[in-house]
Amino acid sequence: MNAPHRLPVLFVGHGSPMNTIEDNHWRRTWQALGPQLRERIPGVRLILCVSAHWLTHGWWLTGMDRPRTIHDFGGFPQALFDQQYPAPGAPGLAREIAQSLQLPEGQGTVGVDEGEWGLDHGAWSVLKPMFPQADIPVVQLSMDYGRPPAEHLAIGRQLKDWRSRGVFVVASGNIVHNLRVMRRDVPDNQAYDWAVDFDTHIAGLIQAGDAPGLAAFQSQGEMAQLSQPTWDHYLPLLYAAGAVDPDEPIEFFNEGFQAAAISMRSVIWG
Repeated sequence: MNAPHRLPVLFVGHGSPMNTIEDNHWRRTWQALGPQLRERIPGVRLILCVSAHWLTHGWWLTGMDRPRTIHDFGGFPQALFDQQYPAPGAPGLAREIAQSLQLPEGQGTVGVDEGEWGLDHGAWSVLKPMFPQADIPVVQLSMDYGRPPAEHLAIGRQLKDWRSRGVFVVASGNIVHNLRVMRRDVPDNQAYDWAVDFDTHIAGLIQAGDAPGLAAFQSQGEMAQLSQPTWDHYLPLLYAAGAVDPDEPIEFFNEGFQAAAISMRSVIWG
């Protein structure tokens, strides 16, 4: 069963989980984008979400009928913990995708999680403003944090064909993400020089369709170390970049920063 055309790919800078309930620029952009995306994803069968917040040994796909809403954070208002995103899962399609993905030699196969995980805030915090009806099935793909960036890119490349089979790939992280040096006392869109430089550098690689360059981000030395001290929020970008062709049209949105050290830059391909 094929979609009428190849669906786009989305990378979302999700920032603070509070963005899903606060009336700010980031959330308003997500809300406005949702209806536009619906017009661009006819025949969608599934949102396949790669979130910075599901790190595992090996790779896994959620395979339950009703994935639970995970509140994987602390110290926030009760209103955020009250949020639910009751999108259905797609167990059959999850198993089909898992069987199609080839992992590097010695890494086994992609597992299917039938109950332990669900939808973490990297997924639901952006999907809820975009698709509040929660009527599109959602499956999450985990990331093996112990594997090199090139392997994450290689798995992203295997998702490309699924775009013509009704799968909408949504990756959620942040190009710059350094919680250790956040500054809540500065307004949005002010940032450290190194954060601006790294964000600009990565944007240039995205525009050039240079996926190998994106995977080699650590070669940027101190700028990369400051921008991605743990790189869990960067890896989702590699899945998105792998799932597209170098010459596909690109749109940036939500270009800017939160707390001086979180890039909200987001991208649509296709």
